[in-house]
Amino acid sequence: MLELKKKLNYKGNLVNVVNLAAIKGIETMPYSIRILLENSIRNLDGLAVTQSHVDILSNWSSEAIGQDIPFKPSRVLMQDFTGVPAIVDIASIRSEVIRKGYEGVEINPSVPVDLVVDHSVQVDYYGSKDSYDKNVQKEYERNHERYKLLKWGQQAFDNFRVVPPGMGICHQVNLENLAQGVVQRNGWLFPDTLVGTDSHTPMVNGIGVLGWGVGGIEAEAAMLDQPIYMATPEVIGLELTGKLPIGTNATDMVLTVTKLLRDYGVVGKFVEVFGDGLDYLSVPDRATIANMSPEFGCTATYFPIDDQTIDYMRKTNRPIETLNLVEYYAKENFLWRTGNEKINYTDIVTLDLSTLEPTISGPKRPQDKILVKNLKQRFQELIQLEYEAVGKEYQKTNEVELKSTAVTMNDTSFNLNDGSVVIAAITSCTNTSNPYVMVGAGLVARKARERGLNVKPWVKTSLAPGSKVVTNYLTKSGLQEDLEALNFYTVGYGCTSCIGNSGPLPEAIANAVETDGLNVSAVLSSNRNFEARVHPQVKMNFLASPLLVIAYALVGTVNIDLTTEPLGVDANGVPVFMKDIWPTTEEIQEIITAALSQKDFEETYNVIFDGEEEWKKMEVPSGQNYIWNKDSTYIKEAPFFEGISKEPNPVTEIKDARALLMLGDFVTTDHISPAGRFAANAPAGKYLIESGVAIENFNSYGSRRGNHEVMMRGTFANVRIKNKLAKKEGGFTTYFPDNMELTVFDAAQKYLKDNVPLLVLAGKEYGSGSSRDWAAKGTILLGVKVVLAESYERIHRSNLVGMGVLPLEYKNGENANTLGLSGSEKFTFSGITSELTPRKVIEITAEDEHGNIKKFDVVCRLDSKIEVAYYKNEGILHYVLRNYLKTLSAKKLD
Repeated sequence: MLELKKKLNYKGNLVNVVNLAAIKGIETMPYSIRILLENSIRNLDGLAVTQSHVDILSNWSSEAIGQDIPFKPSRVLMQDFTGVPAIVDIASIRSEVIRKGYEGVEINPSVPVDLVVDHSVQVDYYGSKDSYDKNVQKEYERNHERYKLLKWGQQAFDNFRVVPPGMGICHQVNLENLAQGVVQRNGWLFPDTLVGTDSHTPMVNGIGVLGWGVGGIEAEAAMLDQPIYMATPEVIGLELTGKLPIGTNATDMVLTVTKLLRDYGVVGKFVEVFGDGLDYLSVPDRATIANMSPEFGCTATYFPIDDQTIDYMRKTNRPIETLNLVEYYAKENFLWRTGNEKINYTDIVTLDLSTLEPTISGPKRPQDKILVKNLKQRFQELIQLEYEAVGKEYQKTNEVELKSTAVTMNDTSFNLNDGSVVIAAITSCTNTSNPYVMVGAGLVARKARERGLNVKPWVKTSLAPGSKVVTNYLTKSGLQEDLEALNFYTVGYGCTSCIGNSGPLPEAIANAVETDGLNVSAVLSSNRNFEARVHPQVKMNFLASPLLVIAYALVGTVNIDLTTEPLGVDANGVPVFMKDIWPTTEEIQEIITAALSQKDFEETYNVIFDGEEEWKKMEVPSGQNYIWNKDSTYIKEAPFFEGISKEPNPVTEIKDARALLMLGDFVTTDHISPAGRFAANAPAGKYLIESGVAIENFNSYGSRRGNHEVMMRGTFANVRIKNKLAKKEGGFTTYFPDNMELTVFDAAQKYLKDNVPLLVLAGKEYGSGSSRDWAAKGTILLGVKVVLAESYERIHRSNLVGMGVLPLEYKNGENANTLGLSGSEKFTFSGITSELTPRKVIEITAEDEHGNIKKFDVVCRLDSKIEVAYYKNEGILHYVLRNYLKTLSAKKLD
């Protein structure tokens, strides 16, 4: 294969490149497949990457789909929720290596890793100028111990950088600064690629960088130089035609795309965007679509490098050398888009952008698209369903008679109703990375302010930009002042409400919701609105553009048609409609041109790794080996590696297993491992109280991911999870054969004491949502050996394998209902200990309490030989550690 590698004379230096031009048919191959092909050729070693892998990608077609291929990213991106446990794991591996008599400093990331602290700031304070300072202070109080670990890791590990708190959201920082398009390393030029421990990593696809979200477990393996194995993907071409009509924006576009592609079905596939509509989409517009790849289920949504890419890189202050290198390499190596290509995609889905209308999505899933003009009608339908679910009487008239409660707060009295908007959050890199919608929101605020409108007193408002660049241009344009006049003060530079860090509702609001069972709403410029994610007391959550977030905050309800009903009246009693305060494209563009410059990006990113004063003055140990504090409730040594044997134990049969949970369709990783607040009477809360932690210092599940004792107690503890083996909603189950209803954790502990293996029964798309490694780690720690589902979301299935949990899948058309399973049976699995091969058929015997037996076959979702090896080693990190120990042992002998 030497002809597939060549040397280029780049500015007087000879550099190695993979010669994609030598591949027959490269011109018709999807760009994303070209990048995977380049990766396999460059990393060809005959072991992890073989000639057969290169051949599969060189001959990419329908026959190649599903075949196993490796991928070695050029870098890894992390956020702190998933990054902390990753650093805990690697520090734990170091500790085990030391216990076995080797040098811990041998364990380091093999590729560059950037960790951005963006998931920890919570909206405790809002609506005032000092909200940001107070939230930051609270953030450091809560997370001091976690931050010390990260700062220690920054100096203890090679190839590891930390972007401290308060600097921005990881995907926006990646898009605006970290992504370089092309990498020059060790005498090679090659495409900038990455994996990230957050499912929205594909946002960087918008700048022509191929990357996607993986579980923290896979990311750790990639950090330690293990290839990530994946099935050769189908590539669906998303053809965009036309232009966005006046009055719409990128958020309307992406919510429409989410509905379109989720309905089509792109789970586990790549999407690649083409068409003349692409010529009119800026990189921020493209990144908005790419960001929501996990919402429509695909692995990545790739936008090839073109003139827009170079223009964005210039505007965001990338060095001229970078711009020249990206353009030169992409044009030289068939990675540059001209718009005249004829690509052979697996299939094509088309969207005419000119047909778009103002759109939101909700109340529970991003793909549940609703046109703004139809929201009132849809809300009426939704609230009727809610009433029916709890057996409440309602009048079947044109409009439901909504529940209403009188509330007095801050000397103001008002009625709080079903549908009242209690949270309005401009948050999430999905939108805050896009100057068009952020300036648009500022102009809506300005025009509303000029007409004398204000947000309703029951609305908790927040503005959480994804980088300080946003604050710079909003301040220079005066729009920051307009937003603040409507109580949209900056509360932090992080994900906030998008990941459940909305903070508490005001006490009067919270009490009214709880006491009277109100179905209140949140409207946020986010990408996720799963049950109990935004706030446990808010059942209806709607995704919307920042402009619409302002509009709904002004009216304070979702029970309205903003296209026909007024937002309020001005000082003269004249009704003000949405169209009266909606900015024009020209108005928005004029402010962007005047207020946003390269200098904003230069000033922001020159100090991105420095951190605020709190970070700078934080003292941490300087040693290479982490000193574990046994009394810590935040950071504990991971239990997975201590005393690991040099060779894996033989795989054993799984007999007489019990179902810990029986779940329905679309169970998300939020359901499995929640990230938000938890109650004092939950198993995790009881543990903290017993450990001497006051309730006000609980923090969130997400912030305590460095402590397995908290996280295993939080597994399947979401207050909205619906387990068919329990009468109560939430983290409860039935312990068999005694038929006792217990918390999931308590039942698991009893089964563990009895040496009873466990399984989880689930429906379609099990584990959708965030790439949350604790959803798999917590599962194995509870004693769950097997998950049996109708289908899986890609990342969670991989994470289960990575932790040694066996994922099984019903055969087509079968599920627990068709097979007549109640969940109370004893389950035995045949065929695991004999020759275990990828996608082997496993026989299950289910015996009920009367001795009746059902036998049925399922498919083992170990999808490749390497996954079988991971499973036999009890997980991917066990596999990596054993390889390290063999290498270190050989070094010692030498």
